This record gives sequence, structure tokens and C-alpha cells, in this order.
Amino acid sequence: MSNKKYRPLIIPVENQVRELDAKLLLACAAVEKGFPVVIGSRHFINFAMPYLPRGIFLAKSLRSLSALMNGFIRDLGHEIIAWDEESLVRFSSNEYYAWRYSEKTFSNINCLFSWGADDAELFASYDGYTGVPIYRTGNPRMDLLRRELRGYFADEARALNDKYGEFILINTNFPFVNPFASELALLQSSPDGVVVSRTGRGMSLEFGRRFAAHVQEIYDSFRTLIPQLRLWFPNTTIIVRPHPSENHAQWRQAVAGCDNVHVLHEGNVIPWLMASKVLLHNGCTTAVEAAVLEKPAVCYQPVTADEYDYHLPNGLSHRAYTLEQVRDTLGAILEGKLELIDNAERTRILNQHLASTDGSLAVDRITDILVQREQERSGLSQPNPVKFIRSWIGANIRTAIKLINRQRPNHRNSKAYHDHRYPEISEAELKARIDKFGALLNRFHDIEVTRSSRYIFKLSRKPDAEQQASPANSSSR
Repeated sequence: MSNKKYRPLIIPVENQVRELDAKLLLACAAVEKGFPVVIGSRHFINFAMPYLPRGIFLAKSLRSLSALMNGFIRDLGHEIIAWDEESLVRFSSNEYYAWRYSEKTFSNINCLFSWGADDAELFASYDGYTGVPIYRTGNPRMDLLRRELRGYFADEARALNDKYGEFILINTNFPFVNPFASELALLQSSPDGVVVSRTGRGMSLEFGRRFAAHVQEIYDSFRTLIPQLRLWFPNTTIIVRPHPSENHAQWRQAVAGCDNVHVLHEGNVIPWLMASKVLLHNGCTTAVEAAVLEKPAVCYQPVTADEYDYHLPNGLSHRAYTLEQVRDTLGAILEGKLELIDNAERTRILNQHLASTDGSLAVDRITDILVQREQERSGLSQPNPVKFIRSWIGANIRTAIKLINRQRPNHRNSKAYHDHRYPEISEAELKARIDKFGALLNRFHDIEVTRSSRYIFKLSRKPDAEQQASPANSSSR
């Protein structure tokens, strides 16, 4: 067995409530197998890349917007592995490729991890796909929904039920038309007229206009629907959980005066799903999570369009096309007369899209592959000196620009928007989360957490554990 020292695994997190728990579980599995790990805010990890030891960088997006930074990361001597955080739930139009994928970004990637078979086919069908390995490992976010890990959120779910009783959970997904910062809207005005914004870069203007109009109509319909729910179900609490990139004030305004309606975005969505009676949505990944958790979901579709609608979450839900159908479907679920969609159909859909709902955890499938790749690696290649210097300077200039923009209100890189998506978290809180994983899985008992900066942490084995085990001797459980 080889005792080769593994390179650091660098795990950036953009939306803390959505990504951190799953990526922390991945970090723990990686440390267990011998990888030192750097984890924290995506913005601040990008700032730190010129100063980190050469390692394996986990990218979460393959968009053209990532091409510049990924090029810097590669030329600084890091390897880039990737998954697409958004590709599980997507529209069917080929405009998805132009929006979410970039040949230049793909050219920097060494391997890809997919949610399942459907996602792997999407990667392989892209014209800019370079032929790098695609591993059907599943995504760590799905690990958190498995029975062996649901206890991770059990106390939070009980606390929510104690506080709110039986409730309807409404997850919204309208950042294109209700953005946290105005420049994040899908369409923007310019001296030349309306243009597709940076958020939708890659989409054609015609598609962007139609897509924005479609989303706007659904958003307006939800704003009309929610006050009606208060009248239909006066004894049931209604929780509106906006998308992290939305303007939450608009939802608070829409439900002003509705005593049993609360607009909240606290913590991971999973305990909210576990505690809820039913999920109401349109095109939300949360409906896929609800299906895995065996929680009924209702999709309100006041308008439909095959090329814009998100068919996976909608197909795992009961469909309601009118206000009356929403009322009747929710009422039947609340009364216990209606449960999940047909089990055979639900299983068929999930098996097509998710690779790790049983068997080995996705985090173990991923880290086993990383171990194999490290064992097969012949050595630590030296970056091209000219490219290294150019990228070191370029990355630091990029950091300086973003730190200036951090002080600008309503900018996409503003401090307010960063802290909205990635609030500061303590070393003790991270350790407490790791301890919960450890108790549930009987693993991760020798992991040490060290804060390296305000938003970045290092995870490693405790020194005594390092002496007792080599990377090659670490195994999945």
C-alpha cells in the first residue's frame, strides 16, 4: 500500500444554508481518508487561492462566469474537479447549455461528478465536453436525506413543530424577477434597450424575455395565492421560505396582516421539510428532497410552458393549475386523504436522476474516487512559471476589485449579499455539526477544526490519529 501524502481538498460554499452541511459531510469523509481539507465561503476561498498549497479544488458551476477564476486556479497549480449544483433541476430547452455551460470552463476541469444518470448524460451530450471522466456518484446533499442521517436534523424539526405546530411550507424560486440585488434580475435596461443580465449570460434575448415573463406570471400568482391560503386554512400556520437570492422584503409585504403566515429563511431546508405537513412550490429542488423524504408536495402551475418549466420537481408533485385545485389538494393532504404521488412513478423518476439514495453514501463514492486518483498520480506537477505569475497577479487584482465592490450597496458582491448567503460561523459550531455526523455514523471522531481566517476553516486529523493511520489504510464504512 502506498503512503503517498494526499493534496488538500478545497471546498468552497456559496449558499451556506443550502450547501454547508452536505459539503461538511464530504469534508469529513475526505479527512477520514487522509485528505487535509479547506472549507468556507466561496468568495473568500477564491481570494485565498494564490496562497493555498496546491490542491484539488471542487467547483460547483460550469458557467462562463467561472472561466476566468478557474483558469487562474488551474495555472496556480491546482487540479479542478466539479459538479453542477443546479443541473438536477433545470428546464428542457437547449438554451440551458448556453446559460450554464462554457467550453472554456469545461477545458479547465479534470473530472466531473453527477447527481445520477440523467445528469451524466447532460454532461456527455454537451458539445464542449472534453472527454474527462464522469462519475455517477450522486451529490452529498442527497446523503442528508437518507434514513441513517435524518437524525442530524431531528432536534431542529421537533423544535419547529413545537413552535409552529402543523404547517404548510412554501418554497419560492423567483430570483430572476424578485432578486436580492436589482442587478441580479434576469433582464436589465441598458442604453441599447433591454438586455439579458450577467445572471442569464448565455441565454438569447428572445428566450430571456419569454422566460422572465413566464416566471413573473408565476411569481405574481403566488403573491395572490398566499393571502388566500390564510383564509382557507385559518388554523394552519403557513411558512414562506424565499429562495436565498430573492428579495425577502417583497414577500413580507405580500403577506402583511396575515397572522398565520411567516416569511422565514432560517437554516437548512431539510428540518423544515421534515416538520412540515406538505410542501407547496413551483419548480423547486426542495420538491425532489421532499420526495426522498416521503413528504407530499403540491406544484402550483397557474401557467405552463414545456421549455421553461422544471419538470423533475413538478413531476414528483401533485399538480394544481387553479386556486381552487390548490385549495382542494392541500385540504386533502392536511386531512390525511391524500399522500404521495404513485410510489412506482416516484421511484422510477428518482432512480433516473439520483445515484445515491441507497448503498454507499455519495460522499464515500466521491472520496473513494479521489483516493484512487491520488494513488494513480505520478507526482506533483510544477505549474508553468509564466502562467503562475500571470495568474497570481490576475487573481489578486480580481480580489482587489471584488473587495471594492464589497463596499457598494446593492452590488452582487456587496457585503450584505455575501453575509445574507454566507453568515459568519464559529469554529465551535462547525465542530458541533461534525460531532452530530460522527454520532449518527460512528465516524469522524478524530477530526480537528481550525479557523484560518474569518470565513475559512481547515479540517484535518488530530496528530495522534495521523500517527495511527496512513491514507491507504482509511476505508469507507
